[in-house]
Amino acid sequence: MNSLRKTTLLRRAIRNGCVMMPGAFNAITARLVEQAGFAAVYISGAGLANATAGVPDIGLLTLTEVAQLAGYIAKAVPIPALADADTGFGGKENVGRTVQEFERTGLAGMHLEDQEFPKRCGHLAGKTLVSVEEMTEKLRAAVRARQDKDFLIVARTDARAVEGFDAALRRAESYLKAGADAIFPEALESPKEFREFARRVRAPLLANMTEFGRSPLLSARQLAAMGYRMVIFPLTAFRVSMKSAEDCLKDLKRRGTQRGWQERMQTRQELYDLLKYDPRA
Repeated sequence: MNSLRKTTLLRRAIRNGCVMMPGAFNAITARLVEQAGFAAVYISGAGLANATAGVPDIGLLTLTEVAQLAGYIAKAVPIPALADADTGFGGKENVGRTVQEFERTGLAGMHLEDQEFPKRCGHLAGKTLVSVEEMTEKLRAAVRARQDKDFLIVARTDARAVEGFDAALRRAESYLKAGADAIFPEALESPKEFREFARRVRAPLLANMTEFGRSPLLSARQLAAMGYRMVIFPLTAFRVSMKSAEDCLKDLKRRGTQRGWQERMQTRQELYDLLKYDPRA
C-alpha cells in the first residue's frame, strides 16, 4: 500500500499529468471508480444533495452533513478525493472551519466558488457573484486554516457566464495571488475558450465535463493537450444509474417481475467482492 498521504498523492498526480476524476455520490460508487483504475475521485455537491437528500444543488446541505457524507467516500477508497465546498458554508471564518473539517474527514482537497449564497448550478442562468475582495479573503482564510500544506485548494470562478470571459481571467489571477493552488473556470462555452484560458492562466487548471450544460464535452486527452491537470465528471455515473433504475422500475411495474433485468445487474458476489466481504468468514 502507498505510504504517501492522499493529499500528497493528488499533488503528485496533477504535477505529472492530467487526472480524470469521476464523481461519486456515495462510498460504494467511489469503490467502483477506484476499481475501474482511476487515480482520484470527485465528490460533487450536486451529487450529494440530489442522491442523499433528494434536493436541488442550491446549498441546502450543511457543512456537517457534507463533511460526514464526503468522509464516508474518502475513507472507502485508497485514492484521493477532491470535494465540492460550494461557497464555503458562510463567510471567511466558516471557510476556515470547512477546510479543517474536510481535512479531518480524509479529503485531499476542495474547491471553493465565487457565487453568492444561495448558489446555483454552475450551468444555469441567474447566478450572482461575490466581489473579488470577498472571494480573495475567503481563499486567504482557507490557506491559513489548512494543517496539511498539500491539501489542495482550488478556486472556482463562475464569472464567464456573469461578467464575461476576460473577467474570469482577471478573477483567476486574483485568486492565485490570494493563495489558491489551482483554478476551476466554470461553464466555459467552446473549445477555443478552454484553450485560451489555459494559455492565459499559468496554473493547474480543472475542467468540468458535466453533461447537458454550457460546456462542450471534450475528452480528457484533448484537455490535457491544452494544459488542464484535472478533469471532473461530476454526475456521469449518477445520471447513468438513475436512468437505468428508472427503466428497470417501469418495467418491473409493468411485468411484475425483474427476471429480464438480471443479466444487467451487479451480482451478489460482485457486490461482496467490491465490499471486500466474505460471508463465510
